[in-house]
Amino acid sequence: MVNSLSILGSTGSIGTQTLDVVDKLNLKVSALTASTNIKLLEEQVRKYKPELAVVFNEEKAKEFKDNIKDTSTRVLSGMDGLIEAATLENADLVVNSVVGMVGLKPTLAAANAKKDIAFANKETLVTGGKLVCDAVKKNGVKLLPVDSEHSAIFQCLQGMPEKKMLKKLILTASGGPFFGKTTEELKNVTVKEALNHPNWSMGAKITIDSATMMNKGLEIIEARWLFDVQPENIDVVV
Repeated sequence: MVNSLSILGSTGSIGTQTLDVVDKLNLKVSALTASTNIKLLEEQVRKYKPELAVVFNEEKAKEFKDNIKDTSTRVLSGMDGLIEAATLENADLVVNSVVGMVGLKPTLAAANAKKDIAFANKETLVTGGKLVCDAVKKNGVKLLPVDSEHSAIFQCLQGMPEKKMLKKLILTASGGPFFGKTTEELKNVTVKEALNHPNWSMGAKITIDSATMMNKGLEIIEARWLFDVQPENIDVVV
């Protein structure tokens, strides 16, 4: 039973949705982290009263520390701060929803601290999938996908009698804002058009990756490690 969470990336989409779950299940929060959004992080700290708050940007961290000096929450910054948030003794589960490979070291640290990990940071598996899976296996912890198609696949597989029965994975893709466009029509598209995703509201990087289908390529690599399936057995349907 999970009692307390450490949420890496608490001001992003997954992080804020995780806090909605925290509210519904009346869970505790041990740590919250953000990259630069100290305004929202301050609101979260004052509401959830975590033991630790981390601002990755060191200059922003100094400002943030001054802003919440009337609270009992400790403030750290940088990679050392993320790693401490990922290994706090009081946290039963670490939610990794940061963006980019900055999540790799905290993920490894969490696994080595024998923490189960709720995972929404594909770049970590793209860059260090074998390292993460080896650490997860060695420490007997769970790596639980909580985002997008991978969470849906994970939920479907809960009814599978034996792991060896999994033969193939099919990831879905919306096609983004340029679905159905010809090569000729794509020659003069703008960044503004690429950022106008028809279905989802996401950060700029992942929205551009979605428009170019690069994101789906990253998700294939992520699925390969999460579900121990060879790349030739993973398909994508738009």
